[in-house]
Amino acid sequence: MGRGSGSSSLARVAVIVRAPATPLWWLGLLAAGVGAALPGLTGRRIGLLAGAALFLATATAAFTARRKRYTHLTQAASRAGKAVFLQDRAVTARTWRRSRRWWLALAFPAAVAASLVAPGTAGLAMAGAGAGLWAKAQWLGGLERRAGALLWVRTEWAKGSPAGKHVHGYLTTGLAAGDAAPGGARRPARRTAVSVAR
Repeated sequence: MGRGSGSSSLARVAVIVRAPATPLWWLGLLAAGVGAALPGLTGRRIGLLAGAALFLATATAAFTARRKRYTHLTQAASRAGKAVFLQDRAVTARTWRRSRRWWLALAFPAAVAASLVAPGTAGLAMAGAGAGLWAKAQWLGGLERRAGALLWVRTEWAKGSPAGKHVHGYLTTGLAAGDAAPGGARRPARRTAVSVAR
């Protein structure tokens, strides 16, 4: 895709990656805390030790998943045209969470229920996934800083994953474009650029 990609709506790749991190982290910790109050079949000590191991495993898996794909899409990215609309950070995150609200709503009670067997284990696994996704967003932020450009993806392509098979390429803008800093974090409020920041 080149500069002549026409008028389209773009979402920040790092914001999409970061969107599930916060709910998974806090719901996971809450579920682990509730679960730790239950004796469970394995007992608290074994459950929490297993949970710590799962925390590290899920964090690592979330961080490393599809990194080669992200790197390839980043290296092949082309400059966005002037007609694109840059979706706000809050809109991107809200869209992701709304499309998966039932999954998130069911994950918490499922994690608590799992504590009847191994206290805190499933909750810590959820929190680990959130931590891994946050770390991946930071890694993407590093790629953006080194390239001196922000990574964007067409919103209609990234409904499943910003690195899924339906994503044919990334577009880039200057580091000043949009309302999210490299890595997808919120930056000081200002007017969001509709056309590409140079």
